[in-house]
Formats: sequence, structure tokens, C-alpha cells
Amino acid sequence: MGRYLESKCKQCLREHQKLFLKGDRCFSGKCAFTRRNGALPGSSKYMYRRTSDFAVQFREKQKIKRIYGLLEKQFRRYYALANRKTGDTGYNLLAFLELRLDNVVFKMGYTPNRTTARQLITHGHFLVNEKSNNIPSSILKVGDTVSVKLSSQDNNYFKDNTAKNEIKYPKWIKFDSKKNTGTVVGIPSKDDMDPSLQPNLVVEYYSR
Repeated sequence: MGRYLESKCKQCLREHQKLFLKGDRCFSGKCAFTRRNGALPGSSKYMYRRTSDFAVQFREKQKIKRIYGLLEKQFRRYYALANRKTGDTGYNLLAFLELRLDNVVFKMGYTPNRTTARQLITHGHFLVNEKSNNIPSSILKVGDTVSVKLSSQDNNYFKDNTAKNEIKYPKWIKFDSKKNTGTVVGIPSKDDMDPSLQPNLVVEYYSR
């Protein structure tokens, strides 16, 4: 399976925006984006260059890809699915990405970022509807329940659930802290999505 090998901090610097790819580190003084004031080495000479419409569309596509940890081939496949579905293609695209298993595990507070979520899912630590699922790209449906496998619950990574009490879950996820399970209770709405993302630019990019 293909994956990004470059530094995650470099991806944030390239997009001139914090993408929060490293969890708690992004909020600490160790964050490379904060230390470098969001500038890549040698980027100052391009500061006043006019940005074309194509460049704006391309950068938005790259930003969304990096936030959700996808490669180009995967991202194009999600766009094709969103384009075939009736309704707003941009919204459909983000809805598909939000319902990926690795994103749902992250939003339920099991992991500090999507990268860790993918790793734990691949290692077989999670169940979907009481059945083992080790495919991070699985698209969940309304009513699907995610839980930690019984044999993995003694793992130190899953023992401390106190931090989950401070998590603000999106409206489309219902988390049961007593059972330590989460359920998808709806489709993500536009209000549940990151307002800084502009999927319409991605639609324009692929519609050229």
C-alpha cells in the first residue's frame, strides 16, 4: 500500500496552514509550523508572486488529501463516487471522507490523529458491528457501531479513557463511555465539517 514518506510538518508548511497531523504535538512548542512561522526554507522569494486559479484549486486539493491521509489515486476514486451521487459533489466528497473508518475512529477519540487510527485498525484492534475490520478506508453507514476488540482492551493504549470526557463529539456520532463504543447515528452535515475546507475548488480542479 502506498503512503507518504515525507515529514508531516513539511506538509503543513507547504500548505501554509496547520493541518494537525501529529495530534498533541501540533499544539505544543515543538510544532515546526509554529517555530518557522509557517514558512518553508527559501519560500520568501515566492511571497509576492501572483497565484493563478489553477494553483488555488490544486493547493486546496492537496490540503484535503493531506488532512485525510490519501494518495492521488484514492482521492480520485472518492471524487468519482461523489460525482456519481446526486447532490452537491463537494459536500458528497467530504461526507465520504468523514465516514471512512480511520476518520471515525479518530473522531471518537480513540487516537490523537488519523495516522495512528490507520495503524491500529490495520493491526486489527477494532470491531465494526462486532466483526473484525482491518481496512481503514471502509465507508461506514448509519447504524454502524465501532468498538475495541476484547483482546485489545487490556492494551495500555486503550485503558485510559478519562480524556474522552473532554471530547466534543460531532452530532453524527454517539459515544457510549460506559461500553466504550461509538455509533454512527447520521450523515455528516455541512455544519459538521471543517469550515476552512473548500471542496468546490476540488470540483473545479477535476472539472477542467
